Amino acid sequence: MRTRDLIIVVVCIVLAAGLLIAAGLQIEPINRQRQEMKLIMDKPENLPPSLVFTAAATGAFKGLLVDFLWIRAERLKEEGQFFDARQLAEWITILQPRFASVWEFQAWNMAYNISVAIPETQPEQRWRWVKNGYELLRDEAIDKYKLRDIGLYHELGRIFQHKIGGISDEAHKYYKLQLATQMEPLLGSRDFQPELTDENNKYFDLLAESPQSWQEIIEDPNIVEFITALKSADERFSDESVFAENYLSLREYSGRYNQEAGQVIDKYRGTDTLRKFDIFAKVYKLRNAWKLDPVLMRKVNQKYGPVDFDDPNTHLPMDWRHADTQAIYWAEKGLEIAIQDSSRDISSAENNADRIVVHGLQNLFRLGNLITITVERQVATDDPSKPVQTVKMKEIFLRPDLRYFKPYNDAILKVVKKYDNDEDRGTYETLRNGHRNMLKNAVLLFFQSGHREQAQKIYNYMKKEYPLPEFDISLVEFAQKRMLEELQGYGYQDATDQITAILREGYYYLAIGDDDAAAGSENNAKLLYEHYKKLSEEEDRIALPSFDTLKLTSMQDFVMDKQFPEYIRLNLFLGRLERDNRETYDLLIAELKKKSEIEK
Repeated sequence: MRTRDLIIVVVCIVLAAGLLIAAGLQIEPINRQRQEMKLIMDKPENLPPSLVFTAAATGAFKGLLVDFLWIRAERLKEEGQFFDARQLAEWITILQPRFASVWEFQAWNMAYNISVAIPETQPEQRWRWVKNGYELLRDEAIDKYKLRDIGLYHELGRIFQHKIGGISDEAHKYYKLQLATQMEPLLGSRDFQPELTDENNKYFDLLAESPQSWQEIIEDPNIVEFITALKSADERFSDESVFAENYLSLREYSGRYNQEAGQVIDKYRGTDTLRKFDIFAKVYKLRNAWKLDPVLMRKVNQKYGPVDFDDPNTHLPMDWRHADTQAIYWAEKGLEIAIQDSSRDISSAENNADRIVVHGLQNLFRLGNLITITVERQVATDDPSKPVQTVKMKEIFLRPDLRYFKPYNDAILKVVKKYDNDEDRGTYETLRNGHRNMLKNAVLLFFQSGHREQAQKIYNYMKKEYPLPEFDISLVEFAQKRMLEELQGYGYQDATDQITAILREGYYYLAIGDDDAAAGSENNAKLLYEHYKKLSEEEDRIALPSFDTLKLTSMQDFVMDKQFPEYIRLNLFLGRLERDNRETYDLLIAELKKKSEIEK
């Protein structure tokens, strides 16, 4: 080798060594930046074995493998092969659990694509995939891997708000009923503490202040005695990791357990020990199964809960059986994480999270009163001698909750102000347009529900906030014009809102003795009902419940609407109903008693 070549080789070796040393010196700063940007995964000992193995096995080729799997998953999704795409997405989450887009894709795929690939005649199977979708984000990405990407919170809120709370899926009523049924046992303790109703802030105070862990609750010797008694009564209580779950199951239906377990409950019934453990068990399930923090739940109630008409400054608890309430919770949690970075630029995900909150409150204004009714349905059987049989089943109905107007209006004004700058001018204008349309709907809904004074206040506010020529008419003229406009394009919820609002107005007239006006309101509601029924048959729209069912739910709305004086709602209206229509009165009382609102 010539001297010149030797020099070149030596220089290259020295240069390579220098570059390697320089690169090595950058490792520490890079790792520090990765730590600051939260790109470092959990410590190896906290990772599942499958992740540890794959991370070690693929080594430096992990990125290339993920790219290949991602391209393949996208192609399978486009081809409609959702189950295969789901499997590939699972592999990607194992390889790169910090990749938020993978979690969003997989959750969306299960909740939207795979669920609707199942026939609508199998709603329980559809629900399983919707549930898999939101549990993947909630339980894995957010809770297990502690990802703090606001896009994940927005996507989780969107599944609750749009997929479960919306009406685009034929099985949406089944989804709503499942969510409400599963949340309902955690809302109150009426068995031994009937004063704790869903609308009592004290209950959420107890949830927020309850012990959070098993170690904390067993510091009370009375609780330890109670736990020991249940363990002796039934061996299924021996496993402390599922003790709270078994306790709630026992309280719901004691027949699942040994008779001695039920006797333990009877022995402690009415005691502070049972009250304390009952609250703890509910908190334990809220935290571990639903990943809901009772402290944040209380904060959301205080910030967005419906207002008490007797005290507009007091917010009552929200209905946590409602999909929009759950959506608001997760969007609010994501926003809390986002605002911790005061130097951030507002991302599209943060924008969407803000919209989840305001749209959720708007939906609760229109649909926040959740009612379950037991109805009789004719179902087919396999028995040739009796091909059809009558069965009783629960159905869910959503009615307006006018108490949400102020929380919505306060929230939207705050969000509008947030985007009042040159960079977000498009978002600002869109939110303002949405606010104006909501005000128009609120005026009409309050007007038709018999709250003319409140409708006039909102109308005056709207005219001042949005001084447009279309508002240069009286309230009555505006309401009539609005009704005719909406008549042309009624959707399912629009028709339901209009019909029940008119019926509610009629019940007010009935209560005060104006029978002619009451009859006129019912006739108008019936005309709208028949109009929509005809449209639904001609244009294949979603069919409304029966007119009698709408009347019953509207009666519940009226009796529970505290904007009307109690003597009108309970004494006059129920008195007339008891005297003139005993059958309907008995049915209404039975439904109202389920909500612990009145006593016969």
